[in-house]
Amino acid sequence: MESSNTSAVPSNPTVGSSNNGVISFDGCDSSTHHLPKIVQGQCGFVLEDTYHNPLQDNPSYSVVKRHFVNEEDTVAQTIVVHEDSPRGIHFRRAGPQQRVYFEADEVQACIVTCGGLCPGLNTVVRELVCGLYHMYGITRVLGIEGGYRGFYARNTVSLTPKSVNDIHKRGGTVLGTSRGGHDTTKIVDSIEDRGINQVYIIGGDGTQRGASVIYEEVRRRGLKVSVIGIPKTIDNDIPVIDKSFGFDTAVEEAQRAIDAAHVEAMSAEHGVGVVKLMGRDCGFIALYATLASRDVDCCLIPESPFYLEGPGGLFEYMEKRLKENGHMVIVIAEGAGQNLLSECMPNTDARDASGNKLYQDVGLWISQKIKDHFKQIDWVINLKYIDPTYMIRAVPANASDNVYCTLLAHSAVHGAMAGFTGFTVGPVNSRHAYIPFQRITEKQNKVVITDRMWARLLSSTNQPSFLDPETIEGLKKEEHKQT
Repeated sequence: MESSNTSAVPSNPTVGSSNNGVISFDGCDSSTHHLPKIVQGQCGFVLEDTYHNPLQDNPSYSVVKRHFVNEEDTVAQTIVVHEDSPRGIHFRRAGPQQRVYFEADEVQACIVTCGGLCPGLNTVVRELVCGLYHMYGITRVLGIEGGYRGFYARNTVSLTPKSVNDIHKRGGTVLGTSRGGHDTTKIVDSIEDRGINQVYIIGGDGTQRGASVIYEEVRRRGLKVSVIGIPKTIDNDIPVIDKSFGFDTAVEEAQRAIDAAHVEAMSAEHGVGVVKLMGRDCGFIALYATLASRDVDCCLIPESPFYLEGPGGLFEYMEKRLKENGHMVIVIAEGAGQNLLSECMPNTDARDASGNKLYQDVGLWISQKIKDHFKQIDWVINLKYIDPTYMIRAVPANASDNVYCTLLAHSAVHGAMAGFTGFTVGPVNSRHAYIPFQRITEKQNKVVITDRMWARLLSSTNQPSFLDPETIEGLKKEEHKQT
């Protein structure tokens, strides 16, 4: 079993011991201000526990049969294995611990939101504040405004259960957000100067990489600070966890756009509806919205290359579909077909403040290509192009995501109070777990086009796979190597 960097250690461990591959603070109670002694391990560190968890005396939890998770409980990353397979990677199960590191009156927590907007951001902020207050009696919580820059721009706001009471009903983030601005030294200086000892960082893969760097700098300085990541990506491209918050809402809203495109297409002779959805490097929103809708005739995603002209190409399929049905709907993820765009448009290497490559608008491009093709063959088509990207990002979370955000926030609070640090929280095979930063920043989650889910989509839309047999066989071999 591979241990995560949030594994438990006994109080006052022997200096120099590996403690299951973690680092712990040794022999320092909460009142000391000198730098703690650090025991070096392989994967990370935890803060030493010193107090009984007050949650057992909380009236709301008096009916709970089992207050705390067992220290030995782990969550397996892979649950379907062969009989002779190794046990694989396990992560510490999330939840309240019997002993905690922080007392309520010494906690100064802060919350920051980074990157693009996503449904559920305000819900996570609300539940972090309310969870800290109602479960652990913590009253000092700062909101860092404007993303990472807010740390050293000294833009903060005090957060209380009253001030965040109804923010989950709004889209966006009440704290504001930005891309970039990650000056690690200035951020950790600000954390140290303000006396912050719990840092909750909500953001996507780039933000989590930044959180990992902050954690390492905190660790280097020997500060008694818990650094916790809460994964946010509307694209669902963070690995290990089952899904990211906001994804369910995005799929639901995307389906509304597809419904509109379908109505437009059905109402005109040779009507074509084109819907561009989010998905820079992965097509999960396009995939799931297509399956949910059942009105899509072709779904194009970054993981599955396609071509326009010639036998088996998109244009040939469109001609066939329009002859059969008289209308069709195409869903395309924003990162699909970028290789085709680069062949006919200047290939710029422009990037945003987070370092993400700025893609060309594939929706407009493919719409124009479709119009040009059918004009050449003297077909009159009525094409309507819909781009709901910013509408989807800005809506409040739906009921499913609101519940999920609550569980994420509470799991993060329990972990921080127990003194765990350097982790991201999320569900792994339906059980919430503490996942080391390096596990979720080492790669991206992507649609596997040799998987059954993609096969289900192909059978639903009846579209061609655009792949020749040799390419499919090569993809299967590559996937087998990775597993």
